[in-house]
Amino acid sequence: MPLGALRPTPLVEQATDRLREQIVGEEWPVGTKLPGETSLARILGVGRSTVREALRALAGAGLVQARQGSGVFVIATSPREDWPSQLRRAAVADVYEVRMVMEVEAAQLAARRRTGEDLGAIESALAGRRSASNGSSAEFVDADIALHAAVVAAAHNPVLTALFTEFVPALRQGLIDLVDLLGLRTDEPDHGDAGHAALVDAITEGDAEAAGRALREELRQTLTQLQAA
Repeated sequence: MPLGALRPTPLVEQATDRLREQIVGEEWPVGTKLPGETSLARILGVGRSTVREALRALAGAGLVQARQGSGVFVIATSPREDWPSQLRRAAVADVYEVRMVMEVEAAQLAARRRTGEDLGAIESALAGRRSASNGSSAEFVDADIALHAAVVAAAHNPVLTALFTEFVPALRQGLIDLVDLLGLRTDEPDHGDAGHAALVDAITEGDAEAAGRALREELRQTLTQLQAA
């Protein structure tokens, strides 16, 4: 596909897409040196700053690499899959195994670092989970996730919080399906309440070992059900 002038907006996105098409379509195979910024700017009808941003985006996708003094070269014809995309493709049970490792540590940190405000948020989230036992499976799962999010937030580690946020979309629908498939709330609308209450109590008391143990057991039970489903 030949290159040509672009529409006025949004220029960076258009430039990135047009250059990506050349690479993915192997018009520019691996090893090809791309035309210089000035040449690309003239061909695409944009400024050099737009071309620079587009090349930066392609480098972030793992398609091109700038070599000092030599130029920009194609290093792959398939974009590198980002973390959210990998999570979306992963099996829910696989994601859950990693979640266990992450959240158990977060619960232990929360027991050591929680503030009065954190405890208020966690207790409120537990109450919300209990209230959601009268709602739909989606409402119950959302309330459950909100409680776990409050615990992770109490760890006061922005990296853990960001990781948990990334995990939620990959987990939510799988958990809703699991609840419905196994009828987990048929006889127990507030499924798992005792385990979550034990977790909250341990964090409130500042008992990191008990908090980790309570959450590990609660998550292990769900993981076992996911693997058997």
